[in-house]
Amino acid sequence: MLQKKICMLGTNAVGKTSLVRQFVDSIYADKYHTTVAVKVDKKVVQVAGQDVTLMLWDLYGDDEFQTLRMSFLRGASGYFLVADGTRRMTLDRALALDERVKATIGTVPVIVLLNKSDLAAGWEIDDAAEQSLRDRGWQVVRTSAKTGAGVEAAFQALAAAMLAGPGVA
Repeated sequence: MLQKKICMLGTNAVGKTSLVRQFVDSIYADKYHTTVAVKVDKKVVQVAGQDVTLMLWDLYGDDEFQTLRMSFLRGASGYFLVADGTRRMTLDRALALDERVKATIGTVPVIVLLNKSDLAAGWEIDDAAEQSLRDRGWQVVRTSAKTGAGVEAAFQALAAAMLAGPGVA
């Protein structure tokens, strides 16, 4: 069975841990718990009729108080850049983080997750910003760790892109 490492990247409190919990266990918890260093979960999915074990590395938030250790990224076959739709600056930070990630591990599939779609009425990331990302070649998925919307599809899309080859997302 194939095994692929996926990293969850973004600033603090964007929902990385909640997305993983929703994907792996179909659970959402309202309480916020800061991830310390890294938490690893796994889930077996089917991609094109093949079982693939996804090793999900939920990394602590990269922000003004702490910088992501690039060594955690080694061996990653793909990653998510997670932004909180209600905080525009989280998208800007995620995109800045992407440049450091690519310099560390090269070109692997990446998908931008605009999380907290259940709070869309209060979003700071507008449709034009989302379309701009798509126009620049990014794959973007709106997700809600709370409702589960878009979560399964996002992980399936990244798994498929990882099996298709580098640089495809």
